[in-house]
Amino acid sequence: MAKSITLLGSTGSIGVQSLDVARSQGYEIRALAANSSVEKLLEQIEEFHPRYVAVADPAACRRLESALAGRANAPRVLKGAEGIVALAGMGEADVVLNAVVGIAGLGATLAALESGCDVALANKESLVTGGYLVTKAAESHNAKLLPVDSEHSAIFQCLQDAHSAKALTKILLTASGGPFFGMKKEELAGKTKADALKHPNWNMGAKITIDSATLMNKGLELIEAVWLFGLPPEKVQVVVQRQSIIHSMVQFSDNSILAQLGVPDMRIPIQYALTWPERAPGCAPELDFTTLKSVTFDVADEETFRCLAACKKAIAKGGLGPCAANGANEEAVRLFLEDKIGFLDIGRLVEAVVDSDSFGGGYTLADVYECDRMARSFVQSHLT
Repeated sequence: MAKSITLLGSTGSIGVQSLDVARSQGYEIRALAANSSVEKLLEQIEEFHPRYVAVADPAACRRLESALAGRANAPRVLKGAEGIVALAGMGEADVVLNAVVGIAGLGATLAALESGCDVALANKESLVTGGYLVTKAAESHNAKLLPVDSEHSAIFQCLQDAHSAKALTKILLTASGGPFFGMKKEELAGKTKADALKHPNWNMGAKITIDSATLMNKGLELIEAVWLFGLPPEKVQVVVQRQSIIHSMVQFSDNSILAQLGVPDMRIPIQYALTWPERAPGCAPELDFTTLKSVTFDVADEETFRCLAACKKAIAKGGLGPCAANGANEEAVRLFLEDKIGFLDIGRLVEAVVDSDSFGGGYTLADVYECDRMARSFVQSHLT
């Protein structure tokens, strides 16, 4: 029987590539969820015939219901953010692939895990904002967290030898450096969203691409790695690998290092999360070493790219520190994409939020959402 998938964020970059993988592997798409892209979602419904769909945006949901009215075998439509959470928690699919962007994906991740369903996690913010809650839910309900981010997939793949994994001493988390690698603050001051959206290697959504330009994405991934692999933050080292060929590395107690390599194509980690523990032929191209002339390494510039430094501070503080950093960043990126703040303001505001409180201690899901709200309000009140 074909594996069944519930795909959240189906119309985004990761979602579309996930459907490429599902198509190549012959997987059943049990359910689809999107924010507001009705036309693209209708095309996906036409091809994959899901039993359920959910749409977060109310107006878009009404348009979808109108378009599906009278169709034979139309999927059941769930409405709003709560509909996406309900869909994730149905427990009818073999895997829930969460490709929702931002903290909006946290509730769905928890719902899927609490239903006992494995989660292929492309929504790094679930672990950044609620890492304690997410890992506890996975353990309590005997559900697996399968990383989809290329870097965490690489680490996961390098640790498949369970005996060697016990000797893990360091994670080498690679970063492309984004479009502004090597630049100093003076050069970054006038950068626009058009400049920041020109990623050198990856084709991603706008928010993630901006996060790559500020190195916030790498800070979030560092926090995610701490939760996924159980090492303290000081044992996760960010290494710039400009070609995006080495996706991350692990170091063991004897100082030997394993790396995972491949072309910069998200369908490789997506597929591994869905086929694990098996591997299968896929739709991504192979790495051609006859054209690969160099593989370079460099150090991330935390003095210039303050988002990375802020994330390190946040995970060191623990508790809701990472949640505050993420909320401030989501709000700041939104303002930057609307041309309301400058590029360097993103790092300034994220760091200011992290520095504003100790953030330590335990927390509930309600605390997470309140911290997120406060971080966003902080950003709005500290605009210059």
